[in-house]
Amino acid sequence: MPSRRHDLLAALIPRLRRAREIDSEPQERARVEASHRTLNPTLPTRAVPGFARRWDHAVTDLGFPCHVLTPRGRPVTRTLYYVHGGGFTAPIDPFHVRYATRLADAIGARVVMPDYPLAPEHSWRDSHDALVDDLARWTSEPGGAVLAGDSAGGGIALALALSVRERGLVPATHLVLHAPWVDLTTSTEEETRAADAIDPWLFYGKLEAYAGWWAGTPDDLARPEVSPALADLSGLPRGLVLWGTRDLLAPGCRLLARRAVEDGWDLTTVEEADLIHVYGLLPVGPEARRAFGQVVDFVR
Repeated sequence: MPSRRHDLLAALIPRLRRAREIDSEPQERARVEASHRTLNPTLPTRAVPGFARRWDHAVTDLGFPCHVLTPRGRPVTRTLYYVHGGGFTAPIDPFHVRYATRLADAIGARVVMPDYPLAPEHSWRDSHDALVDDLARWTSEPGGAVLAGDSAGGGIALALALSVRERGLVPATHLVLHAPWVDLTTSTEEETRAADAIDPWLFYGKLEAYAGWWAGTPDDLARPEVSPALADLSGLPRGLVLWGTRDLLAPGCRLLARRAVEDGWDLTTVEEADLIHVYGLLPVGPEARRAFGQVVDFVR
């Protein structure tokens, strides 16, 4: 049973994020594009107390910014390559930075966080190859790299792991996915529509629109780079996927779990009853603390 704090956040977060179903795809496109014209390109760090005192911050150019955060006062033994979520349309959020730096602190890592170009102005084709090459740079460093992501970023992370495998590059040591969006074809339509009725945050109409934008064309929806759950999952790094049942993406996560068994991928799954989307990234609560401990134990 969820804690009272989780239930409070489940009610509060959608209101704060002004979550609602779209009126129409053209109107939603215009709204998102307008919001992109006002974006601040700097890294949002307000959820990380003492950020400037505790972390050195550099930006590399992949054709788009990629933030490298190196901790002060402790040795770095590995890299956390973190791909942020946001439906492929939202930028890095302060709580992405908070979560990634907390995890990096716990496992002795630097953080690499790409600020990939967003839909609908861009599709997966505008960042995928650059991200694969950049990830391979960090997986080749001493200690290797943990590859992680949430929601849409979790789907990108899995797609990157597949491309690294296909190109014969050095793989990540571990793969951590929080409620990843891994099937943009929504092949689990009936189950996903049932989840839509109980998810307070995500909406089916947005799912369809945003999937189409990220794919760029209907012909690309089922590609491994876009819907990695439909690909051959054998030979991937050990993985951990966490999701709650009050999540529109839960059916896709269950599909991923089934496909992992079929393909012999070593994937640990954690499904939490009645928890919302990316509950493991929430700022407070016993459920988020439990998820954090599970991730730390897994990558150690």
